[in-house]
Order: sequence, then structure tokens, then C-alpha cells
Amino acid sequence: MLRIECPWCGLRNEDEFSYGGDATVERPADDASQDAWYDYVYTRDNPAGRHREYWHHINGCRAWLVLERNTLTHEIFSIVPASPNLPISQQGGGSE
Repeated sequence: MLRIECPWCGLRNEDEFSYGGDATVERPADDASQDAWYDYVYTRDNPAGRHREYWHHINGCRAWLVLERNTLTHEIFSIVPASPNLPISQQGGGSE
């Protein structure tokens, strides 16, 4: 089982989290072409190896995180808040 170290709640099982998608995809401008929006919504790579992903701590503090993880081995290299407005040192805890 994948174990994820939430910055606020500590080490937790994967079943407390929900996968939120590819953290490397950038949203097109509002006035972008239909092709650009189609690619953004429907076209995704399926990377093998080191990759950045969004994860949502749904059964804990409800924070969004960005994990850098190897999609083949599930090794986690880094975990950071998805928003720079959530400094770890100033956040309260979640559920234990």
C-alpha cells in the first residue's frame, strides 16, 4: 500500500487520499483555441517513472498536495502543498 506523508497530519495510508491528476498540465488562456482546450481536457500522457501529481487528503485535513512520485515503483520523492498560500509552519493539524 502507498503511504503518503501529509505535511499536517503525518504518515497516512493511500486510502485517505484521492488522486487529483497530472500536476504538470497548464491550463490554457481563456481565449485559447478550441484545439488547445481539447488537448487540455482530453489529451494526457501516461508517464512511466518520476512524475508530479495532485493528491487530495479527503479523509484528513482536506489539503491538496503535489507529490513527485515514481509511477512504476511508487517511491515518493517529495510532497509539498499545492498552494504556496498554505505554509506548513502556520497550518493546524487534521485528524489523527
